[in-house]
Amino acid sequence: MSQRIVIDPVTRIEGHAKITIHLDAAGEVEEARFHVTEFRGFEKFCEGRSFREMPVITARICGICPVSHLLASAKATDALLAVDIPDTAKMLRQIVNLAQLVQSHALSFFHLSSPDWILGYDSDPARRNVLGLAEVRPELAREGIALRKWGQQVIETVAGRRIHPAWAVAGGVASPLTEEGRERILAGLPEALAVARKTLAWFARDVEEHHEEARVFGNFPSLFLALVGPDGELAHTDGKLRFVDDQGQIVADQIDAKDYQQWIGEAVEPFSYLKFPYYKPQGYPHGCYRVGPLARLNACSRAGTPLADEALAQFRQLGRGAVLASFHYHYARLVEILYAVERIEQLLADPEILSEDVCAVAMRSRRRGVGVSEAPRGILFHDYEVGSGGVVSKVNMIIATGQNNLAMNRTVTQIARHYLSGRTITEGLLNRVEAGIRAYDPCLSCSTHAAGRMPLAVELLGPSGELIDAATR
Repeated sequence: MSQRIVIDPVTRIEGHAKITIHLDAAGEVEEARFHVTEFRGFEKFCEGRSFREMPVITARICGICPVSHLLASAKATDALLAVDIPDTAKMLRQIVNLAQLVQSHALSFFHLSSPDWILGYDSDPARRNVLGLAEVRPELAREGIALRKWGQQVIETVAGRRIHPAWAVAGGVASPLTEEGRERILAGLPEALAVARKTLAWFARDVEEHHEEARVFGNFPSLFLALVGPDGELAHTDGKLRFVDDQGQIVADQIDAKDYQQWIGEAVEPFSYLKFPYYKPQGYPHGCYRVGPLARLNACSRAGTPLADEALAQFRQLGRGAVLASFHYHYARLVEILYAVERIEQLLADPEILSEDVCAVAMRSRRRGVGVSEAPRGILFHDYEVGSGGVVSKVNMIIATGQNNLAMNRTVTQIARHYLSGRTITEGLLNRVEAGIRAYDPCLSCSTHAAGRMPLAVELLGPSGELIDAATR
């Protein structure tokens, strides 16, 4: 008879989930499952609203990356209007999206994940957090806070609010950037660039120290999906879909977002509220693909900024084809932060960035609109159908974390098989399984962070249901 280990809740992620590890009669790991145990329902309660309200409504899905939903939704409403928004609006949307990437990646890298590397996977969980990090590496903790603060300030300067801005609208954006705002962003840019370069150099230099984690934390062949520009460059806001395989070879390219359903299917499982998207040509569950910073660096032909292109070349030395280990999501985040800071500086140098022509005015002319944007955690789809009067009749959203769902389940199984020994639960096992999930920086409730102490109870049950071992924290 089988046995089961339950990790509930998973800590230092956004939202609520648990992990179950299933053992066979011999005590070996049979499989592990990542369960998302909460339900939101945004797709349903958006029905009946005006399509023009959707950017404001859906930005409330997430308190950490509201810009992602704001922009994907605005792009879907642009499609409903059948307009090409002004170039200045496109650039301003890019700046806000890149700033959000900086602040979100900084939070994930410095505050949620670095305590494992600095303090140790087996360290006291009461100290293995940002407060413990500040005790032993105060400079690193301060720099992480400063980098995230700059990203948030850029969002506030351009979009009016750091959290839940109502600035991107159907047809463009609600307000232009001022000269004062431009100078304010540029004033903080040198420090942000210095922190990005320093942190990347440190992590790249010490990456070999994490060889075991790179070998075990989600190291398997899969496809990767990301947006790319016309020449294959990184494209976080505007671009086409590209799939690459585990060798880094392109398997599908320049796919228009409105055609995503020809390539992406959505499966469901009874043990999770999170859907399981997959690559349709390979079927479910074989069509596993990953999204997010690791996928973007694997899919692009180049970054498009000088320092990031150098960092990308060094990053790609980690793999013979694509970089497969999900542990290297952390490395990829640092490369993207560097790119984002450089790219923001480029955009601010454009003579048209202060133009007041930022919104196209039009009436609804299509019944369906699809918007796509690269969120910090990966590509995000908003798909709206509207009826008479522009009232929304159907909504489908494919969230980045959902697209990593198959990969996250494979990751926890791989880690459990490697680290679970005998019939005893260890703190190191628990944290490493959780760390495998944290590598993806999943956003489950899209509104909360678990950055401090959370209750955790794990039980190992024998074939007859008897308690063999238990761990609490």
